Amino acid sequence: MALMINDVHCHFFSTRFLELLAADAGGADEIAKRLQWDPPRTAVELGERWLAELERHGVSRAALIASMPGDAASVAEAVAHHPDRFVGFFMHNPMAPGADILLTRALKELHMRGICLFPAMQGYHLDDERVETVFRAAAEHGAAVFAHCGLLSVGVRGKLGLPSRFDLRLGDPLALAKTALAFPNVPVIVPHFGAGFFREALMAAEQCPTIHFDTSSSNSWIRFEPGLTLDAVFKAALGVVGASRLLFGTDSSWFPRGWQAGVYKEQQRIMDTLGVSATDRAAIFGGNFDRLFPL
Repeated sequence: MALMINDVHCHFFSTRFLELLAADAGGADEIAKRLQWDPPRTAVELGERWLAELERHGVSRAALIASMPGDAASVAEAVAHHPDRFVGFFMHNPMAPGADILLTRALKELHMRGICLFPAMQGYHLDDERVETVFRAAAEHGAAVFAHCGLLSVGVRGKLGLPSRFDLRLGDPLALAKTALAFPNVPVIVPHFGAGFFREALMAAEQCPTIHFDTSSSNSWIRFEPGLTLDAVFKAALGVVGASRLLFGTDSSWFPRGWQAGVYKEQQRIMDTLGVSATDRAAIFGGNFDRLFPL
């Protein structure tokens, strides 16, 4: 039987995303040209392209992330056309004016199922009372919280010459655990194994059983710990949280590059090396996603 693949980490770089990212750069098509991307066109058209890409690689479902505050509607439109294949996530800034209203609209009206927090980018601590408000809304609407901890690097900003004045001290998994413990029914996803705060992420997950790790991207943060390998990261994560709290992801984003099959192949190689069972692989690559985001 073929392994079911669900990807919990795909960025939906819509036309609106490009407009919000670089408002003074001459429009979405001009920005795409500078980046050597295909123009995203409408949200529905981009959603159809994502669907075809997933079909080509045998991916059953994917979380599409609205990657700028204010772009949840683009993802919602794509999800509405294929609710059996896509799950909508959106970036939320709890410090922004009217944040609570925007949060409620995204969850209640747009039916988003994952709230993405980027504290280092937006300037708040993960144990701030406004983050508790996010968790409270997630609990009310049955959503997950996706919290980016550790190293944060946004390649598209660098390519466009935009500043990235991120305060990495704010992405502390231990602060996240303090908040998450108060909301035991809210699933929490920490991408990239904590992105350099691996020890802290393991400690947080040991303390807080709702914390999951997504396995996405090349995980290049391992270069900051001499001698560390991705094989060792997987082994340690499996030893602490088990297969039930690992979610496969790629961090795929723009076209024509498309879905990052190389990330999948590398993680399958690691599973082979570590001797991970078929049951545990099925959970990591697909089953845990379906448990957290049932149809």
